[in-house]
Amino acid sequence: MKNKKKILIVGLILLAIMISFLGGKTFSKYVSQVQGAGTAEIANWVFKVNGKEDTVQTVNLLSTYNNETLVDNKVAPGTQGSFNIVIDATGSDVSVNYQVKFLNETQKPQNLVFTYNDAQYTTIQELAQNLSGTIEANEQDKTKTITIDWKWQYETGETTEEIKQNDKIDTQNAKELNDYTFDIQVIGTQVMPK
Repeated sequence: MKNKKKILIVGLILLAIMISFLGGKTFSKYVSQVQGAGTAEIANWVFKVNGKEDTVQTVNLLSTYNNETLVDNKVAPGTQGSFNIVIDATGSDVSVNYQVKFLNETQKPQNLVFTYNDAQYTTIQELAQNLSGTIEANEQDKTKTITIDWKWQYETGETTEEIKQNDKIDTQNAKELNDYTFDIQVIGTQVMPK
């Protein structure tokens, strides 16, 4: 009887092992692992103003005058000229919003005016409010030239009284002011992709 018990116990153990083996196979699942790598080419960012990437430009109107109107190498009533701000996003893979600002303005003659896109501005801050735009990523030519004309009228005003008053202002400016300068800052910002 002892032998039968041993055989029975060994048989039960073998049966338990077989059931666990078959049961484990029944509840198993297929698992595969595939590996790859993530890659993305980064869009280029290029933004230059007047050929430079990171400097503020200083404009002295004396260097932008019309030779025919210059008075003894100085800006005075009756003089005029123009200057360009060239914004260049060539090589940039994204659209660029640009905004022009003027900083550190010193000694502006009161009757000197600026003209841009046929609109006249009495202050450079007024002008700056209209000097922004976008250069699209898919544009063929990614340069934008902003031409700003300036003029100090020989006589400013409509009536004799206005002209007389402005002549006094021009004379006072000539006595007090030496050198009209300002800095140009152009900020370029990437447009959020759609």
